[in-house]
Amino acid sequence: MIQNSKFGIFFIMLAVLAWHPTETLAGEAATQWQAHAAIRGTAQSFLDAFASSQHEGRTEVRLGQLDPRLRLKSCSQPLEGFMPPGGRVIGNTTVGVRCSDEGGWNIYVSARINVFGPVLITRQPIARGSSIQDRDLELVERNLANLPYGYYTDSQPVTEMLAKRTIAAATVITPQMLQAPKLVKRGERVTVIAESGPLQVRSTGKALNDGKSGDSVRIQAEGSKRVVDGIVVSQGVVKVTL
Repeated sequence: MIQNSKFGIFFIMLAVLAWHPTETLAGEAATQWQAHAAIRGTAQSFLDAFASSQHEGRTEVRLGQLDPRLRLKSCSQPLEGFMPPGGRVIGNTTVGVRCSDEGGWNIYVSARINVFGPVLITRQPIARGSSIQDRDLELVERNLANLPYGYYTDSQPVTEMLAKRTIAAATVITPQMLQAPKLVKRGERVTVIAESGPLQVRSTGKALNDGKSGDSVRIQAEGSKRVVDGIVVSQGVVKVTL
């Protein structure tokens, strides 16, 4: 019985010795690779702070997935997030994570930055050619990352503009939808302001072509029939520099 007990203890010790090195190797293998959670956590923290510093509105950062097969050497230094050159500050972008160890590594993680803020939309349908008024507009919160064609946050540059096409209700107003009204029309009588230094003379003339604010138009003087070029400054008013 004593001999059998000694053999039993011997086999138990062999089993422990055989198991313990394997367990140690497994633990070492687990720690030699950088945890994906740490990479994503660094990317998320960096991009959250970056997005908040770039935008006044509410921001939301979403990271893409890492390839589960990715293996990067475990970093002894704290991981660092960074913005790659040319990285976009809104919409689809990329964030970098680096290990500063000697012989360290860089990795780039896909991400999306959503920014929410007030934009102008239409309260009701607006017909093509209609002049847009304050009553036609309202401010609502939208994801600015989904508005690549522009938007307005103030009604001042929009009011009195003309709709280039019919605009449905609840549509975000973009610059492409609008056109400036004609302040001078061909054949109509206009006021001509002629300036020469401090001297300013007012007269009347006939517009020879249409013009919006800032456009160059040709004006035929009412008395002399002389034709001059001027700049449209307001409704029915053209400025000429002599």
